[in-house]
This record gives sequence, structure tokens and C-alpha cells, in this order.
Amino acid sequence: MSDLLKTYFSFLPGLWLADVARYLVASALMTAVLAAFWRAGLAARKLQTRTATARDIRREILASLRSSVIFSLLAAGIAVAALNGWLTIYWGFGRAGPLYLVLSLTLMLVAHDTWFYWTHRAMHHPRLFAVFHRTHHLSRTPTPWAAYSFSVPEAIVQAAFVPLFLVLVPMHEVAILLFLVIQIGRNVMGHCGTEIHPAAFGPGRWLSWNTTTTHHDLHHETGRTNYGLYFRWWDKMMGTEHPDYRRKFESIVAPRTPVVAAD
Repeated sequence: MSDLLKTYFSFLPGLWLADVARYLVASALMTAVLAAFWRAGLAARKLQTRTATARDIRREILASLRSSVIFSLLAAGIAVAALNGWLTIYWGFGRAGPLYLVLSLTLMLVAHDTWFYWTHRAMHHPRLFAVFHRTHHLSRTPTPWAAYSFSVPEAIVQAAFVPLFLVLVPMHEVAILLFLVIQIGRNVMGHCGTEIHPAAFGPGRWLSWNTTTTHHDLHHETGRTNYGLYFRWWDKMMGTEHPDYRRKFESIVAPRTPVVAAD
């Protein structure tokens, strides 16, 4: 047991630094993009009249850094489990080829979206909201820094997906890294408060199955719809998509462009 603990704590600092760096780089990069292109057109795509305050951003950063501690604690456990063969994380293509890497990553994203939708929706139950999800919804006008702004219980729920998935599905290290990059990237995009997606992502368009910044921002405004993370599938199937989503997205992104295809 002592050897396991030594191994666990040897992994912990590096994994914590990696998680903090991933959050800070993604949030700072999105903030920089918004600032650089604000006068070039992004100002017209701002989704709410209210602007987040410095106090809001400070709260989001502190809560996100706390969440990164939770994430790294579970990540160290994953590393120990992989080292001891309790789950499979492999390197190279001797075990499986590049096609498996792509397919397993796709499966992981679809499974994560499902996990997120149902746990997220559950956390909005009146008996669970205050304990699990209230911290995140203090960001009524979210910013990229709200990506990991969770309470401790919610951070545990969010972090639990990866070890549970890895118990069932062997994953290439690169696939896991890509998943983490996509996850934080989509997260900061959803919280940036300005619609950065092109018209092709709108309802009725060829990329309409993806969520957009408008989609998640409406969730922060109302708290009663739009529970999905990457995709609109579950919201559409379960009737939980905001009824005004289409109109709001089109009014911001393509107000003069008619939508030809049916959603």
C-alpha cells in the first residue's frame, strides 16, 4: 500500500500542473481572441447586455483552480491504475491501429456528451442544485474563465467520467490527450459570452448537430434548457432545447441569410 501511495503522489504534482496549464491556456487564449477581434465584428455578437465584472472573473478562476485539484486527484488514480494494469492506456500502434484511435476518441466524446447531459440535468433538480450546481450558475453572464467553475461535488461528478470510461474502453494516450484538449476547448467556447461559431452551426445547417455559444449561454440565462455539452442530440430528443434558440442564433450570426433546410 505504501508503494501505491508513493506512486500516486509522484504523479500528482505533474498532473495538477498539466490540468491548471490546460485551463489557463485555453481560457486566456479565448479571452485574447475576443479582445483581438472585438472591434472587427465580435462586439456585435455579444449575447447579453450585461458584462461580467472583475469580481465575477476572479470567482470563476478561483473555483476553476479548485476544480483542477479534484481533477488531478482522480487523474493520479488513473495513472496508478494504468500502471498496475487495472485499466488500459497504451502507447504506439502495436495494440491497435490509428483507426481504433479515431473510433475510440469519437466514442469517448459521444459517451461524455451523454454523461454530461444526464448528470447536468439531474443537478438542476431542486434537491441537488444548491449542493452540486449553484456555484457554476453564479456565472449568469459567463466568461471563458467559467469553464471549470464548479463546486467540489460537481467537480467530482465531472471528473468521474474519464476513469469510468477507461475501465470499459482501452485508450491510446494521444486519444486521451485529444479528448482533454477538445473538452476544455469546447468548454471555453461555450462560456465566452460571444457567438464565435459561423452560420454553418445554426439550426438547419450542416453542422447544426453541434452546440454553439448561444446554445449554452441560453442555459446560463434560464437554467431550464440546453443541457448538452458538445451536441444538440439529447436536448432535441428529450424536448429540453430552448424554444428561442434558432431565432436568437440567426439574429446574431446571419440575420439576413434565410435558412433553406429544415432542422
